[in-house]
Amino acid sequence: MARMAADDDDDGPPPAYAGQRAPRRDPRLKDLGISCMLNTEVAALLAVIRRRQDPYSYLPPAVAAAEEATFAGLIASLKTLRGLLFQPRHGAWRCSDPSTYLTPFLDVVQCEEAQPAATGVALSSVLKILRIDVFDECSPGARDAVHAILTALTNCRIERISDAGAEEAVLLRVLQVLGALLRTRAAPLLSDSSVCTTVNTCFQIVQHAASSRGSELLRRTARHCMHEILQAVFARLPDIRDDADADDVALGSSGAGFGVRCMVDVFSFLCSLLLNAADMVVTPDGQGAFTSEEDVMLFSLVLVNSAVELGGEAIGKHAKLLRLIQDDLFYHLIHYATEYNPLVLSMICSTALNLYHFLRRFLKLQLEAFFMFVLLPVCSGANGPQLQEVAVEGLISFCRQPTFVIEMYVNYDCDPLLRNVFEEVGKLLCKAAFPASGPMATVQLQAFEGLVNMITTIADNVEVDKAPDHDAYAVDVSEYRLFWTERWDSSSSAAAAGGERETWVDFVRKRKLRKKKVAIAANHYNRDQKKGVEYLKLCHLVPTPPEPRSMAYFLRYSPGLDKNKIGEFLGDPDELNLKVLKEFTETFDFTGAILDTALRTYLETFRLPGESQKIGRILEAFSERFFEQQQATARVFATKDAAFILCYSLIMLNTDLHNPQVKKKMSEEDFIRNNRAIDDKKDLPREYLSELFRSISTNAITVFSSTATTVEMTPSRWADLVKRSRAMEPFTPCDFKHKLSREVFIAVSGPAVATLAAIFDCADDEETLSQCVEGLVSVARVARYGLEDVLDELLCCLCKFTTLLNPYATTEETLFTFSNELKPRMATLALFTIANRFGESVRGAWKNVVDCLLKLKRLKLLPPSVIDPDGSGGGGSERPGHRHRASSSDAGVIFPPTHRGAGTSRHVSGMIGRFSQFLSLDGGSESLLSVGGEFENNLKIIKQCQAGKIFTESGKLPDEALQNLGRALIFAAGGKGQKFSTPIEEEETVGFCWDLVAVLASANLHRFATFWPPILECFSAVSQLPLFSPCPFAEKAIVALFRVAVRLLSVAPPQRPGDSRVPEELVFKSINMMWKLDKEILDTCCEGISESIVKLLTEHAGGVQTPLGWKTLLHLLTVTGRHPETFDQSVAAMIKIMSDGGAHVTRFNYAAVIEAAFGFAALKISPLDVSTKILELMAESVNWLIQWHKSGYSDPGNSFGFSGSSSSSSSSSSSVEDASRMGNLAANMFIKLAEALRKTSLVRREEIRCQAVFELGRAFNLTATGDLDFGPAGCLACFNLVIFAMVDDLTEKTLEYSRREGAERETRSMEGTLAAAAELLADVFVLLLPTLAQAQGFRTFWLGVLRRMDTCMKCDLAAGGGAGLMQELVPRMLKRMIMEMKTKEVLVPREGDELWEITHIQIQWIAPAVKDELFPE
Repeated sequence: MARMAADDDDDGPPPAYAGQRAPRRDPRLKDLGISCMLNTEVAALLAVIRRRQDPYSYLPPAVAAAEEATFAGLIASLKTLRGLLFQPRHGAWRCSDPSTYLTPFLDVVQCEEAQPAATGVALSSVLKILRIDVFDECSPGARDAVHAILTALTNCRIERISDAGAEEAVLLRVLQVLGALLRTRAAPLLSDSSVCTTVNTCFQIVQHAASSRGSELLRRTARHCMHEILQAVFARLPDIRDDADADDVALGSSGAGFGVRCMVDVFSFLCSLLLNAADMVVTPDGQGAFTSEEDVMLFSLVLVNSAVELGGEAIGKHAKLLRLIQDDLFYHLIHYATEYNPLVLSMICSTALNLYHFLRRFLKLQLEAFFMFVLLPVCSGANGPQLQEVAVEGLISFCRQPTFVIEMYVNYDCDPLLRNVFEEVGKLLCKAAFPASGPMATVQLQAFEGLVNMITTIADNVEVDKAPDHDAYAVDVSEYRLFWTERWDSSSSAAAAGGERETWVDFVRKRKLRKKKVAIAANHYNRDQKKGVEYLKLCHLVPTPPEPRSMAYFLRYSPGLDKNKIGEFLGDPDELNLKVLKEFTETFDFTGAILDTALRTYLETFRLPGESQKIGRILEAFSERFFEQQQATARVFATKDAAFILCYSLIMLNTDLHNPQVKKKMSEEDFIRNNRAIDDKKDLPREYLSELFRSISTNAITVFSSTATTVEMTPSRWADLVKRSRAMEPFTPCDFKHKLSREVFIAVSGPAVATLAAIFDCADDEETLSQCVEGLVSVARVARYGLEDVLDELLCCLCKFTTLLNPYATTEETLFTFSNELKPRMATLALFTIANRFGESVRGAWKNVVDCLLKLKRLKLLPPSVIDPDGSGGGGSERPGHRHRASSSDAGVIFPPTHRGAGTSRHVSGMIGRFSQFLSLDGGSESLLSVGGEFENNLKIIKQCQAGKIFTESGKLPDEALQNLGRALIFAAGGKGQKFSTPIEEEETVGFCWDLVAVLASANLHRFATFWPPILECFSAVSQLPLFSPCPFAEKAIVALFRVAVRLLSVAPPQRPGDSRVPEELVFKSINMMWKLDKEILDTCCEGISESIVKLLTEHAGGVQTPLGWKTLLHLLTVTGRHPETFDQSVAAMIKIMSDGGAHVTRFNYAAVIEAAFGFAALKISPLDVSTKILELMAESVNWLIQWHKSGYSDPGNSFGFSGSSSSSSSSSSSVEDASRMGNLAANMFIKLAEALRKTSLVRREEIRCQAVFELGRAFNLTATGDLDFGPAGCLACFNLVIFAMVDDLTEKTLEYSRREGAERETRSMEGTLAAAAELLADVFVLLLPTLAQAQGFRTFWLGVLRRMDTCMKCDLAAGGGAGLMQELVPRMLKRMIMEMKTKEVLVPREGDELWEITHIQIQWIAPAVKDELFPE
């Protein structure tokens, strides 16, 4: 209250302005303003009425009084209104009757005596009242008021105005009021007839403005007003109820008013303008409203376009409006599209596009006709280059619609009754864009843009998070269905195989497949009717036996079918043919058609045969069908015979009138006379026959046409199309589906790829090349889903454009071209982008990609990061599907850090967008061609290609793609398709290939068992190449393979997927194959091989799980270790393996370990202490045998371990086979050890020989100590295979040296070893005697011992002249052995004991000195 008191204080300061809290305006102030405005308008109008034409001339009082009396009524009504303006009222102006303040002004408008100036002022006043909405639809009397305004405007007598300027001013005001009337809030109160009157009034002014009196301003204003009126009318259509036109009562959202009825009339009027364009042109006598037919067409098309845009989808809810568009409007669009200038065609294309956008569900056949009769022919250049350019632009506008591509394919290409609209559009764009000689024309550029847009749209919508299996794209049609008229019904869809319901996508794909097969069947049928029918049966397009209806549909709707064949089949008298003829004829709808139109439609589908009987049968079937369908509408014929006779008569009339060989033509009277009394003995109406005669005479029936393509749209064809559209399945709006998008692309893939490649080859400007790359990448985005052939073709084209594979260019020319031209760089970037992004679908093109990579290597353009062993190792350890997260610094142009692989089109689109960065560095403005030197720029570009990711991230590739990539590398390493200028270049290239193979293998260790076998098979194939050079191939291969082996074995066996032994065997099998190709590589590459082997044995020995792996490693270790530079590390690794307490030595690799140890012990360059150490370790390995034997590992049935140890060397294979028969694994392995020591006892150095004999004896002692029982057979084997062999070999060596001159020292040395061996024989004999005595062949064995003793004695005699060491040693050993035999009661003096007798006899020969002592009488 205090605040209010302060505010009311007059002495206080003025209140501060606060616009945001301004009080709301009092409504009474608005009414006061309206009163002031009306008062001003009344005053102005009174002043104009009272003003004389010549105010300075004298006017007699009588004349002045008469003139004032003329306008007295108008003046009085205006004064009365002025008196009411400021009187208190019970409500606002909006609540008052508008006639109160409108009537005075409208009276002036309708007054014939009023001056033009007064009429104009009155019209201006009415315009103000309408514009400020003094009244609205809720005001009392508003309906009468708006009709009164319209009546006044139509009754305004313009013709009384003689001054052209004044007349034009009034007409302009009339147009303004008409436009304001339709835009006012009370406009819905107008009736349908009033709206039509408004349109008619405006059009009359348009006509008047077109006359010689109208100015350009009036013409433009009148047309603009016409446009605004139509916009106001059709903008209300979406608010009208669907059934408004059914009751012919328009009900709006705010009450009764104009509705669809007036819109139908207005739209019909616009269609009539198109039809009667020629009649609307201004004639010399002043008639007409337009300057030319093109002007009429443009005027009406602009209005039609506005009506369609504003009415939108609501038009489809009102049958009458829809019928106008389906019939009249579309016919005019098709008919006039090619008859006028490009501007008219452009407007027609825009109108058709709007109709497609809003009403395509109801315009399926109409849109097909528009494409096939207008757009496609004009785009092909049939109507000149100007129209072609406009048509191509219109076609591209359609292609820009989000779902146009898929909807065209689904609704037309997959419908067996319709043409392949999308395929035709795609092929036309390819044909129009295909470059010719010279720069590309405007039409070519437009078509190219449309083609790229189409492919990009498909690519954006085809992508899925997880690609289906290749088999998921297969479509199976294994049953017959009458698919021609089949429609999709989700509630009653047939169950597919496995009990699954058939989806809509499956339904559409099967329809398309059947349609394709129908086209193939038609081709077969044209060549051979029987083969065509058999193919139909085979593809389940017709049942077995053929059903008449299915054959009828095939003959009726198959594209490309020979019309001669159809006519001959239909005219045949066989039972099946007659049934097919009946079914064929029933596919036509002749309801409401006149006879000649129906006959034309019927005969256009086939060629009428020449035989009269066949013609009769065909016409009889037609007449029956026509007669049946005419009975429901107009009963023209009383019997079907009358229809048949008249049909035959029309055929004869057609031949008579249009055959040039007929000289005397039939007249109309002759025709009527010939057809008297044919209708059940009555005459047909003369008018009916006359109409038929005139129709045939002006337009011949094409009876014997063999053409299958309709060249123009005639009224009869259009009538048939409209009739078919009512029964046709409606247009199906749909969105992209993955499988459908893929098939959409297949339809145009061949021409599209060829066109894009040709444009890229011919283009030089940057923008076109960029668009080409975008299109090619989009092709790859689609082709990745099971279209490997397309992707391979694409990559081959890009390889060609890189100029890297040009066989006729030198290295300098290639480098110059790559450095100075944009196209090769873009092609290279695109090539590796696609290979990186979509490598999982690449097959044969890997060869070309590898060739390009090798060429870049030779040009020294590849950065070192292409092959990064550390990076590959990291990638190889990942599981399938896991990839390294790229940092922002190395993400490159192609793959940004946010890229997630196969995800959404957003990421792929970003990838394509980054091609623009190809032209700049780090987003800068300087071109690559001008930044830095050529070499640096080339390196930067190749670095952006990220070619190394193809190999380091190959774990994501499927098996087939991976194997193809591996094969490509192997064959390239083998020299296939390669040309080397120098041996160094060859070596570097082969090494690079094998480095890539190693990276590839390391990245796929998780599936090495499945990936490597096909690669392994390539080795033998490569070795058969004509120019194969094993030296660099095998040399680089074995180094790379050892890197793979290190990477493979570095993974612990429990962590390896599947059977860990298979990959290991594969890699070592490959290694063996490589060194066997060229054994010299073991010498040339000894350091690298030795280093890898040592690393494996010292760091990853636990990872070696197979006998083949151990055998290979240890064998190559001994081979490479014989070189001085590698001996130390090799022998250290060998000693470490044997010194680790048997941690890595098993019964499976024991034989290989012993064989390798022998190799080092017997090596010439091996120091004595090293050889001694190895021999000691060899002897001590018996402890491992004892341990395994005690733990039960000596299983004779373990064939795997046995076979693994029995394959150590070819020289000892037979001995191992003998031991294997004993069934004792421990004996087998011990014999292997003993044989190695035996062979060591034959080396040149005496110390080593003696050490070997000593260690062999120690080994035998360890077996006895450790209770390692070999059994009788095993013991015999030890003597036969080891000790006897050693004594025999040493004896032979001793005799050999004794025969040489000057070899006394060597002889004595060898004799000492022989003595040690003989002593060993005795020691072992005594040691194993209890077991040996149990053997069945002991007698033979004992004879062998005695024979070796005798040999030693003789050897000593031959070498030492009779006083050698053996003369003393042998008797002592014999004495010891025989005494032990006696002690063990093995040798007992019994009568008939053969062993005793033989021993007695042998001792007499060998050592008679001890005979008496051993055998006393």
